[in-house]
Amino acid sequence: MDISGNHQFSSAQPLDSAGMATAQAGPVAMAPAARESATHVPTNGPALHHIGFVMEIAGSSSQVTLDSGVLNELMAHSDPSIAMAGQVGSQIKIRVGSTWLLASIRTQKLHEREQGVIMAAVDFLGEGDEEKLTGKIYNFRRGVTRYPVPGSEVYAVSSSDMKQVYAADARAHVEIGTVFPTKDIRGALYVDAMLGKHFALLGSTGTGKSTSAALILHKICDIAPEGHIVMIDPHGEYSAAFKNNGALFDVNNLAMPYWMMNFAEHCEVFVTSTGDDKQIDSDILARCLLQARSKNRIAESIGKLTVDAPIPYLLSDLTNIIQTEMGKLDKATNSAPFMRLKGKIEELKADPRYNFMFSGMLVGDTMADFVGKIFRLPSGGKPISIIDVSGVPSDITSTVVAVLSRLVFDYAIWSRNEPQRPILLVCEEAHRYIPSDRVSKASAVRSILERIAKEGRKYGVSLGLITQRPSDLAEGVLSQCGTIISMRLNNDRDQAFVRAAMPEGARGFLDSIPALRNRECIICGEGVSIPIRVALDNLEEEKRPASEDPLFSQLWQETGGESEILERVVRRWRAQGR
Repeated sequence: MDISGNHQFSSAQPLDSAGMATAQAGPVAMAPAARESATHVPTNGPALHHIGFVMEIAGSSSQVTLDSGVLNELMAHSDPSIAMAGQVGSQIKIRVGSTWLLASIRTQKLHEREQGVIMAAVDFLGEGDEEKLTGKIYNFRRGVTRYPVPGSEVYAVSSSDMKQVYAADARAHVEIGTVFPTKDIRGALYVDAMLGKHFALLGSTGTGKSTSAALILHKICDIAPEGHIVMIDPHGEYSAAFKNNGALFDVNNLAMPYWMMNFAEHCEVFVTSTGDDKQIDSDILARCLLQARSKNRIAESIGKLTVDAPIPYLLSDLTNIIQTEMGKLDKATNSAPFMRLKGKIEELKADPRYNFMFSGMLVGDTMADFVGKIFRLPSGGKPISIIDVSGVPSDITSTVVAVLSRLVFDYAIWSRNEPQRPILLVCEEAHRYIPSDRVSKASAVRSILERIAKEGRKYGVSLGLITQRPSDLAEGVLSQCGTIISMRLNNDRDQAFVRAAMPEGARGFLDSIPALRNRECIICGEGVSIPIRVALDNLEEEKRPASEDPLFSQLWQETGGESEILERVVRRWRAQGR
C-alpha cells in the first residue's frame, strides 16, 4: 500500500446514547482491501492522509474514530509529524468548507465492538484558511468559528502544515527551541503577550528548569537590551549566566537601606512576639517609627506623613524614642514590649550579617540611586539585575524579597504620569514566597506577589514565576499566569494543579507532561498561537546557570588538598561569607 495516498473509510457511523458507535450502520473502518483500492494522491497540493471520521461534536471537546491499521502504516512515514499521527498529544485536521480545523488528541481507547478502531477525544485548537492552488494551511488563528459535522473526514497533520501553523508572525518574539516532533520548525514565544499577562515556568528538579529560564531571559535580553528585568535568585545560580549582560547584586554590594521598608515589613523584622503581645509591640513600633521618620528634613515638605512613607531615619533615633516612651510609663505599666523592640534593633545593628541592610552608612537619601541600579534605569546594555539572596540571613530573606517586589510595584504605581518603563520581576523558587495556606501563613512577600499577580499588568509590571512545586503555590496565583511553560512534573498533585490552570485546548498535551524528556516543555496560553511541545535549544556554556548536579562517581575519585579546603571553608564559615 502506498502510504502517501488518500485513505478512505466506507462510512461514518452514528453514536448511541453512551457516545459509542452503533453496530447497525456498518463498519466504522474499512477493510484493508477497500482501503487499498481507495488510495490516491491528489493532483495538486500536498498528499492527504485520511485516518478517521468525526463521530461527535460537543463544543471545544469532541470525539473522532481512528483506523489503527492506517496509523500503524503511517508510523514508517519519513515525515515525523505524519509518523506521529493519531498519538495522544498529536494534531489532526478536519476540512470545513474552505478552512482547516486543527485539533489535539487528548485521550484514546479501543472501540468496544469494532476491531482496529480507536475512539479518541479531541480538543479544537484553531483554524486556518486553505490555499486554492496548493491546499496548504495559511493565516492560522486561535479559536473556531465553524464546527465540522459528524461524518467529516479526519486527516493527519504534516510538517508543512505545522510550519504554517507555528510560523511566528510579525509580533516581537523569541525562538527558544524546535517544535516536537519536527527537526526544523522553530517554536516561538510572543514577548508582549507573554509578559503582558505574566508567565510561569514549572518543572521537577533535574529537568533543566534553571537552564531553560536562563535561555528565555537571555533571548529577551537580546531583543531588548534597554529592558528592565529584576530576578530574585535564592541559590546564587544565575550570576554566572548573566555576568556579561546583567548587573549582579548580593550581600556584598546590594546596600538596601532599612528605612525603605514599609510598616508591615518593619514588623516582620523588629517584632518577635506572638499572639496578643505582637499587636501591642506593633502599635508601639508604629508610634515610635512615625516620630523617627518625622525628624528628617524631607518629612517637613510632606503634608501628612504616614508610617509607610520611605523617609530616611536613624536607627539610633528609633531606639532613643522607644527609650523615651518607656520612660513615660508609670511603674504599673509593663515595659517588656519596649525592651523587646529595643533589644531586637540593637541586635540587628551589631550583627555583621545584616550590614547589607542595617549599616549606619545606609541612612542617607539614596532611594533614587538604589531604585535606578536595581531596575536598570538606564540599563546601559545590561537589562537584567540578578539579586542573589543566598547570603541573606534566613530569618529576613522573605522580607528582603518583599521589599524588592514591593518597590517594583510601588514604582509602577507612582510613575503612572511619567514615560512608562515596564518591569519584569522573576521569582525563582516561587513556592517559597507565595506558599499555599496549607504550607504557611500570610506574610508581606506573599501579599505583595499576590497583588502583583492580580493587578500588576495594569501598571506595567510583569511577573515570572519559576517553581518545582506548583501545588505549593497559593491558590489562584497560577491561574493568573497567562502563559504556562511546563517541563516534566513527576508529582501527581503538581500535575493536577497545572491541569487545572491550563486552558481546555491544552489538555491533550498535559497527559504527556510526565513523559517529557529533559529540556522539553509544553507551552500554552497567551505567549503562543496554540499549545506546543518544544525541545529547547542548547545554551552556551558561559550563559548557563551554576545549577549542574554533582557527579558523585567522578568527584569521589578526586583527592588531595582536603586540609587546605577545610581551612578556607571554616574561615568563610566563621566570617559568614565576608
